Amino acid sequence: MPATTKKAEQSEATRGKLVSVARDLFAGEGYAGVSIEEIVQAAHVTRGALYHHYESKRDVFQAVHEDVQRELTARIRAAAAAEERVEMHLEAGCMAFLDACLDEDVQRIVLLDAPSVLGWQRWREVDERISLGLLRDALETGMRAGHFERQPVDPLAQVLLGALNEAGLFIARADDPAAARAEAGRTVSRLLAGLRPVGSR
Repeated sequence: MPATTKKAEQSEATRGKLVSVARDLFAGEGYAGVSIEEIVQAAHVTRGALYHHYESKRDVFQAVHEDVQRELTARIRAAAAAEERVEMHLEAGCMAFLDACLDEDVQRIVLLDAPSVLGWQRWREVDERISLGLLRDALETGMRAGHFERQPVDPLAQVLLGALNEAGLFIARADDPAAARAEAGRTVSRLLAGLRPVGSR
């Protein structure tokens, strides 16, 4: 194996270890409760190794946030794809998102800490880049199938994204997240039912 290839693999392995360890720490203690020293100790690397890959704790958090978001997106896509009725893909994806909001890392990293750590604008950009496309596709699919009344997709996707984010926060902040998830699921289902053509609701 060429030395450059081996070095690149070692570098990637170190980066992956840092993200994995930091993800567990951020999920359990929150961004403010975690120090750089805790991350390097848990990952068994030096501060120099961390700063070789990331400029700051915020940069580490950003990498962790993107990691969680990628997994969340894959989970939503898988739930939609598993639903045989294409007109139900949107609801299946929404329910998968609400289920994920019961997970500690999604709650703490994506919903609670990311807006303040990354800044509202950056958090919104990432959320829109990842989530809006999924919502647009599912809405278009539902409209083509006649399951949803035809209407402009972009504003509808934006409104639905806002509703889902608020539902996620409702779950994350609840004293009983499981009960909140059930309530949020019923509410989202009613919202989606309202998109059906008049006469089929």
